[in-house]
Amino acid sequence: MKTPGPDHPITITPAGKRWRAKFNDHVIADSADALVLQEARYPPVVYFPRDDVAMEYMTRTDRSTNCPYKGDAAYYSLKMDGDLAENAVWTYEAPYPAMTQIAGRLAFYPNVVELYDVDGAVVNPHGKGHEPGADGEMDVNAVIQHTDSGSGASQREPWPTNVRGPDDAT
Repeated sequence: MKTPGPDHPITITPAGKRWRAKFNDHVIADSADALVLQEARYPPVVYFPRDDVAMEYMTRTDRSTNCPYKGDAAYYSLKMDGDLAENAVWTYEAPYPAMTQIAGRLAFYPNVVELYDVDGAVVNPHGKGHEPGADGEMDVNAVIQHTDSGSGASQREPWPTNVRGPDDAT
């Protein structure tokens, strides 16, 4: 275990903006609580809280790696719309003491998952809010998740029908 210092600096800061991760044109992570880890001369890495990631598209793999500064990383593969991206996501579930801020958070390989910041936009990757609110209006996030992403497929399973056909029994 090595400790970050002047010869190998590592900083972890709040992202300051809302960040999203998109795979196969579907938003799979959306967070206003992301952290940015800057390690030495490596590109910055955005770490998302697990609660802000659509884990239903991920499968834990057997892969593990060790960073002498952060600890042991575990990996997840992504599967969506029939496409598989193996070991595209990593996490430090029990990082070394100097890196506890990233414990349990998830990071994505930017060559596999599109990462971008947004200002003021909200998308719920978990598809919560499928029912109309007290005012009778549908949650915009739920509607977005059930619409075509441009690829010909919705980002969530279609809602069950809410009308009956002429041949349906009443």
